[in-house]
Amino acid sequence: NNNMVERFHSTFRERDKVMRCLHDIQTTTQMLDNYRTYYNFIRPNMDLGGRTPAQMANIDIGYGRNRWMELLTKSMDTT
Repeated sequence: NNNMVERFHSTFRERDKVMRCLHDIQTTTQMLDNYRTYYNFIRPNMDLGGRTPAQMANIDIGYGRNRWMELLTKSMDTT
């Protein structure tokens, strides 16, 4: 059963068609890493009741108005 993989792949391909950034291994790796972060921490998932996979795993990053800024602030917090 590969439904989850197929769903992620189709979502990623939609984004890739717009960006056209997969020219070499470096840009491909960077794009995949960034998209994985977006998919797991920023993008709400309909199957999860409008929550992100991180929220379902009880990973608290704040989720204020600007989710990217919340995530960046948490990643740079050294306390």
